Amino acid sequence: MSPRRAAREPAFATEGGGEVAAAWEAMPRRRLAALGKWRNPIGLAGAFIVVFNVLVALFGSQVWRLDPNELAYIRFEGPSWAHPMGTDELGRDTLARIIHGAQVSLQVGAISVSIAFLGGVLFGILAGYYKGVVDAVLMRLVDIMFSLPGIVLAIMIAGLLGPNRRNAMIAIGIVILPAFARVVRGAVLEVMGYPYTESARALGAGGLRIMLRHVIPNIGAPLLVLVSVYLSVAILAEAALSFLGLGTQPPEAAWGSMLSTARTYIDVTPWLSIFPGLAIMIVVLGFNLLGDGLRDVLDPRLGPHVGDVPVPAKK
Repeated sequence: MSPRRAAREPAFATEGGGEVAAAWEAMPRRRLAALGKWRNPIGLAGAFIVVFNVLVALFGSQVWRLDPNELAYIRFEGPSWAHPMGTDELGRDTLARIIHGAQVSLQVGAISVSIAFLGGVLFGILAGYYKGVVDAVLMRLVDIMFSLPGIVLAIMIAGLLGPNRRNAMIAIGIVILPAFARVVRGAVLEVMGYPYTESARALGAGGLRIMLRHVIPNIGAPLLVLVSVYLSVAILAEAALSFLGLGTQPPEAAWGSMLSTARTYIDVTPWLSIFPGLAIMIVVLGFNLLGDGLRDVLDPRLGPHVGDVPVPAKK
């Protein structure tokens, strides 16, 4: 019997079951639990969507070589072999603009989340480690930012800085920074109560050493889940700002600005709004599914019974 088949069979105390039981004993419990967790259909579906979007952004323009800003085609042409997603009001190929919009969305998402990640981790670690006055001041700033609707705050910041993609990325990063700071603070407070952290402090380890050696490595799991989820939030926020004219500026293609233009012609050419809307929906759904899958895999409190690989109880 192959080890893979043995890993799927329960170890019954019957004749011929010794081989299966031996296979169970040979495979560590943690390895079985990890194997079951990684068989997560939601996370795998999200990972597939995200990887597909990344490949489209990186190599789509090499496969579909039409210029997204070229005004060389018939206006309002419907989907065809030459233009699978039709053309827009200026005769530009919609598929080429969708591909370019994928590049814009990933760039904005990555940079915005990086800004929020760096600022949130810094604020969260300082608040969770030093506590007291530092914690009170930083968390009250976070509470003030949480009290404002995110999209309103992003519009205000982008409007003050000026309507372009760079300022939109800064605005989105500032808006989602408090979520990172709050999660990191909670994780740091939990890690600071562990015996190994208290032992390091009792042995005279400095604050920087404790943060680098004990705190940061042990808060990676919630941060990874948070990054995957807020990538979708950043992409959706960029589409909203571009829709309002505060993000990526014409003639450069962005999904939000494409929707803003298409609403004028929605009665005549509905495909102009369908395709960028679907692109936003699919990518945001993919990152959310990936975040849910990562949470199931990385959260030890969910237990070992995940997937279709049962973990036998010790005798």
